[in-house]
Amino acid sequence: MALEGGGAHAMDDILRAQKAANLRDGAPSVAQRIDWIDRCIGLLVDHQAEIEEAISQDFGHRSKDATRFTDVASSIGALKHAKKHVAKWMRAEKRKVEFPLGLLGSRAELQYQPKGVVGVISPWNFPVNLTFGPLAGIFAAGNRVMIKPSEFTEATSELMKSMFAKVFSEEEVAVITGGPEVGAQFSALPFDHLIFTGATSVARHVMRAAADNLVPLTLELGGKSPVILGRSANMDKAAARIMAGKTLNAGQICLAPDYAIVPEEQAGAFVSAATAAVETMYPSGLKDNDDYTSIVNQRHYDRLMGYLDDARAKGADVIELNPKGEQFEQQPHHKIAPHLVLNPSDDMTVMQDEIFGPILPVKTYTETREAVAYVNAHDRPLGLYYFGEDAGEKDMVLNATTSGGVTVNDVIFHVGQEDLPFGGVGPSGMGSYHGWEGFREFSHAKSVYTQTGNEILAMFRPPYGDKFRKQIAGRVKR
Repeated sequence: MALEGGGAHAMDDILRAQKAANLRDGAPSVAQRIDWIDRCIGLLVDHQAEIEEAISQDFGHRSKDATRFTDVASSIGALKHAKKHVAKWMRAEKRKVEFPLGLLGSRAELQYQPKGVVGVISPWNFPVNLTFGPLAGIFAAGNRVMIKPSEFTEATSELMKSMFAKVFSEEEVAVITGGPEVGAQFSALPFDHLIFTGATSVARHVMRAAADNLVPLTLELGGKSPVILGRSANMDKAAARIMAGKTLNAGQICLAPDYAIVPEEQAGAFVSAATAAVETMYPSGLKDNDDYTSIVNQRHYDRLMGYLDDARAKGADVIELNPKGEQFEQQPHHKIAPHLVLNPSDDMTVMQDEIFGPILPVKTYTETREAVAYVNAHDRPLGLYYFGEDAGEKDMVLNATTSGGVTVNDVIFHVGQEDLPFGGVGPSGMGSYHGWEGFREFSHAKSVYTQTGNEILAMFRPPYGDKFRKQIAGRVKR
């Protein structure tokens, strides 16, 4: 069921009803959790065409093939992974007991129980995937959920609202639609856990609101994910993979490569390889190509064009990768051809903000440690990408940098591995989900200790005697 526009009181009522249902029904069985997951899979399968159409409508134009891959199939993959493993994840985890209590019948274990009600604030760039993907862990952990999708993708949000209402009661899933005011009210609710995916600037407000109720958070943010190309990299292969990641969803991806650092003497080769890669992927051009996605709205289009204007004004060499030389001034939507920004300086806005579009700054280095030092001089990114066949150099880069995750010899793909946790570090996020880590993120790991029936511990009760003192003396030593 869903709430249009909502209002704080109505949201409070839904949250109270879900918390009451959690207490009334207790921890869901394996069968119940699988049923929730199966209902989500069914929604994605049954509404695939409507999802593709709604997202394309919201973007002006978005590749339906890309939507089928990133939003539909990827979400189903996450849900099926959780379904396959949930029974194993739910088992109590045995822990060691201090000697000699274990020999005398004491037991220790972790029991994973639902947190209760999880709030999900999902973004516009992958509106379905970043709503349904977290549900894999949330439902596997046995929680109920309230969802606040983005107002930027209104048609998709309305579609998801009607989809969930078909197969879930409001006590199980509630969708709250509306703009920033509703989002602010939503983030201030006393959830048992809240996951937010979006901009770091907005996350600060979400975190402050959650702090009033001490709500635990998962923040999946972003930042400027760097690519370091080693001298041993296959330049053609690397450029093809980098530009595929940069042009997927027109670069509107939290893990999109945000800038590349290449060996100084190979900068020209990289530009040539990147140009060839775009020509190969979009041989008929970009403007009317169904495979090439638009920028989501005028505001973000203007922001990206502003980055290019600022870079040109401050001396960068800006190269448009436009295979057919098309004019983008006259178009029904907001498409932007891929651009390379060569020799960018740190005072350019394109090197300060997360780009979230098909613009790739290209810096150069003479020694690999210069590239590492540059990455380390900035906020820790959500992703880092290394290309090369030099194992020693690869290990140096990975050991000397800190990022949410890494893909070696490609970009973005680590997020698609359900058995790897996905999350950021510092300004790029906190907490992680996907797979087993997602189950644990949305569960409370409750420590349970069962005492021995033996009265050996009587010596630790008053009145204290020689046995007690001898035991303590045996512990207070190096």
